[in-house]
Amino acid sequence: MYAVGGVDHDAVLRQIAEDSGWSGRYAFLIVVSAAISLLGLLMPSVAVLIGAMLLSPLMMPIIGLGFAIATFDTREIRRAAVALLAGAAIAIALSVVFVALSPIQTITSEIAGRTRPTLFDLLVALLSAVAGAYALIRGRGGTVVGVAIAIALMPPLAVVGFGIATWNGTVFSGALLLFATNAITIALTAALVARVYGFGGHLSRQHTGWQLVLFVVALGVLSVPLGAGLRQIAFEALAQRQVRDAIRDHFPDSSRLGQLDIDHAADPVRVRAVVLTPELRPGADRALAAELARRLRRPVDLHVDQLRATLDDGGVEAAQIARAGGAAARQEADDRRRAIADVALVAGVDPAAIRVDAEAHRLTATAATLPGLPLSGYRALEERARAAAAGWDVALAPPADVALPAVPVVAGVIDDAALGTAAWAAARSSRAIVVAGGSAAQRRAVADGIVRRGGAASAGAAGGALRLEWEAGAGET
Repeated sequence: MYAVGGVDHDAVLRQIAEDSGWSGRYAFLIVVSAAISLLGLLMPSVAVLIGAMLLSPLMMPIIGLGFAIATFDTREIRRAAVALLAGAAIAIALSVVFVALSPIQTITSEIAGRTRPTLFDLLVALLSAVAGAYALIRGRGGTVVGVAIAIALMPPLAVVGFGIATWNGTVFSGALLLFATNAITIALTAALVARVYGFGGHLSRQHTGWQLVLFVVALGVLSVPLGAGLRQIAFEALAQRQVRDAIRDHFPDSSRLGQLDIDHAADPVRVRAVVLTPELRPGADRALAAELARRLRRPVDLHVDQLRATLDDGGVEAAQIARAGGAAARQEADDRRRAIADVALVAGVDPAAIRVDAEAHRLTATAATLPGLPLSGYRALEERARAAAAGWDVALAPPADVALPAVPVVAGVIDDAALGTAAWAAARSSRAIVVAGGSAAQRRAVADGIVRRGGAASAGAAGGALRLEWEAGAGET
């Protein structure tokens, strides 16, 4: 039974046809919205992304494709499909060029959020398509604005371009799946809504059956990778909670869990943690790995660094305040807490992971891994942390897996900034650098330059271009 009451089918189809094809205005809005989307992703800024979503004209070709499928109008199917594919290609190409020219190529939270689509994204697309198709049929065009924000078609295309420009297959494939999910679900759902409202009433039962089959099969195929993505996210959330609970249960109540890193993609699942505890527990790694394997039903490779510490901060501070006579010590304790919190925020770690040397007025920590950030970026983070913790000397070591910088040699002159960054990384990590490749004179000059700047370095073997490598077996102290 069709809900055809009060619907002017011809007027609706004419309105959709006017907005769903290729035009100069459509191309202009594609370029503008793609550029704004990319800026919003790189900044990152939700407000800027919302503006790009409002400007994006991609919704109408997709809705037009759906209505053309409903009426089995092959000419309109081709017209809407060409507009959609051309617009998507322009947006991706523009994003590739912009990202390639941009000095910022870091995966921000907004980019990462569009690389792991799930079944929830399919449901959002389906419900948004119902709202959009209903709004067009019933003449409530203002509702389409809200639908455009909810469905966010342009940002995934900008992320596809980012993935191509940075040669990141995970980002590229995840964002492409999100866009395909949105586009296919919207088109087919719009076709279904259109049929409910009497569009394509001239078609036979056989045509209607094929349309239903297309809808069910397409959504079923999309549900496979999206369901797998949802299961993986759910597993990661469960694993994070179970790991924290298991570690806390194994150590005394006064213990604190510092840094925690979980590699869910590894097989077995890789867990590395730091625990500050008043009582060391021998055999903790073996016991915790067995317990987590039982809870997660997956093998676990776990290692916990146990640091002996007296963690009754309240009692320590109370004693200090009593000895100092009150206000001055209380202010000092407050200042220390604020400094630790500020450094932890900049470093991206738990405050418990910040090491405090009260006598030297020094705070040290190892920064959390920020994908795509070079060593020079971590050095800049240290400056930010030092500025945030006024009055404290801050030493922020980079993560162990960050690559050493290249050392350009132009007209016999070695890049001073690269030497400074390498020396800083060696000093902060307490690791030695080996200078390999290039000529013997270049290797000696680079090693001496790093040593003069406070790092540990030695000349290594010849072969290949001049490069820096961490000394084998070196690690943080």
